[in-house]
Amino acid sequence: MPRKVSYGVDYDDDEYGDFDDYDDDDFEVEQTGQHGSKQEKRTSGLWRCSICTYDNEESLYACDICGVLRNPLLNIDSNGDKGSAPFMFDVPSIDDLVSDGLNRSKTGSKGVAEKNGAVALQSNIKKSDKSSVVNRKDNVVGESSSTYGVVNKQSSEKSLDGSSLLVPKSKRDVLNDSNYSISGGEPHDLINNLSNVSLNNKSGKSNKVDPGKANSRVHYQPEKWMLLSKAQDDLTQLNLAIVGHVDSGKSTLSGRLLHLLGRITQKQMHKYEKDSQLQGKGSFAYAWALDESTEERERGITMTVAVAYFDTKTYHVVVLDSPGHKDFVPNMISGATQADAAILVIDASFGAFEAGMDGTKGQTREHAQLIRSFGIDQVIVAVNKMDAVDYSKERFDLIKLQLGAFLHSCNFKESSLTWMPLSAMENQNLVAAPSEVRLLSWYRGPCLLDAIDFLQPPSRDLSKPLLMPICDVIKLPTMGQVSACGKLEAGALRSGSKVLVMPSGIVGTVRSLERDSQVCGVARAGDNVAVSLQGIDGGHVMAGGVLCHPDFPVAVARHLELKILVLDVVTPILIGTQLEFHIHHAKDAARVTRILSLLDPKTGKARKKGPRCLLAKQNAIIEVILNEPVCVQEFSNCRALGRVSLRALGRTVALGIVTRIVEEQE
Repeated sequence: MPRKVSYGVDYDDDEYGDFDDYDDDDFEVEQTGQHGSKQEKRTSGLWRCSICTYDNEESLYACDICGVLRNPLLNIDSNGDKGSAPFMFDVPSIDDLVSDGLNRSKTGSKGVAEKNGAVALQSNIKKSDKSSVVNRKDNVVGESSSTYGVVNKQSSEKSLDGSSLLVPKSKRDVLNDSNYSISGGEPHDLINNLSNVSLNNKSGKSNKVDPGKANSRVHYQPEKWMLLSKAQDDLTQLNLAIVGHVDSGKSTLSGRLLHLLGRITQKQMHKYEKDSQLQGKGSFAYAWALDESTEERERGITMTVAVAYFDTKTYHVVVLDSPGHKDFVPNMISGATQADAAILVIDASFGAFEAGMDGTKGQTREHAQLIRSFGIDQVIVAVNKMDAVDYSKERFDLIKLQLGAFLHSCNFKESSLTWMPLSAMENQNLVAAPSEVRLLSWYRGPCLLDAIDFLQPPSRDLSKPLLMPICDVIKLPTMGQVSACGKLEAGALRSGSKVLVMPSGIVGTVRSLERDSQVCGVARAGDNVAVSLQGIDGGHVMAGGVLCHPDFPVAVARHLELKILVLDVVTPILIGTQLEFHIHHAKDAARVTRILSLLDPKTGKARKKGPRCLLAKQNAIIEVILNEPVCVQEFSNCRALGRVSLRALGRTVALGIVTRIVEEQE
């Protein structure tokens, strides 16, 4: 359940005890809650303050006690002429709001008031304006998050709760021209923060802010340590997914790269070669560097996403070696969602490429569609096993023609695709130019390592609140520790930071951080880290959850509106169809409850309302209800938590985005 937080400016009863001394005779209050009018009492040579009732000398323009301006008793028009109309208290003052709020609600949270400065509320007096200009000696200091620099900021047009006193527009216009200082040092409208004070007559309790609307009420301000310094010369991190059809050589390619770049020692490589030969799988030696489990080695396939690291001239590359077998596509989805770019590995062997492009069983097509739906637009197409076809240029051109047409239909741009022939087993065109004469005779492009350097650096959301989907959880019951692993999609973390674990809604503290199996002090957006937490039970941290800023909780919902593209399906999608719902690292069963409209693929506008079913290649707006709530954001607010994929019967049937959270989980 989302943690509900309150962003109001509250007041201590002890600080404002003087307000209890006000006489009830000072103001006439009507039944409607609006203050009646009453002329200011005068004495010869003196004028009485309307707030504290102190008799001031006639020469003073402001009260000597409370500092409130002596508003002219005679209206002054634009020509400077004085009228005869007396000053009217047609609106409550700021102090009245505070006093009334304390009398009506004794359970509000406490704020800090310091009498150490004066804040002037000034405005031009218009001809028709009867409002009073108020001068306060109190600086209202709102509570803000010192760790993350949160500053309260609300719309000046919002009034107080309906059951409380209402501030007329003329009064708001006066107050909007004035500023006050808070701990962050930023000026903000006083009326905005007073609007946060809840004056609920019925319950006597202060309202809580809906977590789903927290972002619209609070302005996030990152601290300096969260932002990258220009002086830092660290390599930019690039998360690189290795995808493709089963047995195309993905793990072998990854293992060979790691060995050539020194990430795997010769001693380790010798052990892999010896062990693989004992099991009669000598060609799997490089793959075993990543496929470490006994089951993976026995079956000869990758089942989970393996993570490894190497450095180029430009990037610190995080390799995400994804499984290619159709039974483990959910694992591939969980890993590839973290990627910034991808290497699509193609088996150039006769029959193997065609099997990968098969519409029902081929994973080349499905993987290409999935990585595009994850927002990956930079792809290196590595045509592997060119040694099996004698480095034939004709075979390479045929693959490029057929696969290129399909990738273009998935909205990949030609400029974002890099095509290259290579052979992982023969070490051709990996980290250096090929030595094979048959390949050199027609290929003059870059090697794989250079192609990785040519990729455009990914953008990072460092200035946004913390957001880290959890892909894995490591628990150490004996030590009472729990670690959440994943990629920081936004914001930054360091030891001692407070984090909110969703969907459990429990706040914990960061004990330590690990990046690339090394302890680090700070982790920023784009980093793959393991976050060790303290002060939280391990049962509240789960894969598919999200670590987020305590004041910016992500939404938790099970009723969503989606905009989808139906893939090559045989069975149409109907109302009531059961689907497998995937979003970031979360997976749950879902049911289609409504098909709202069909969309024109070119314009995106509704073409038909309420269709009975959805067929292949159709764009539509639908509503789904999940069995269990998941952490989700609308795609327009957060892309990482707004991309979805729908599967059924072991196949991906639709890809889409979250356009609206229909009903948020309480």
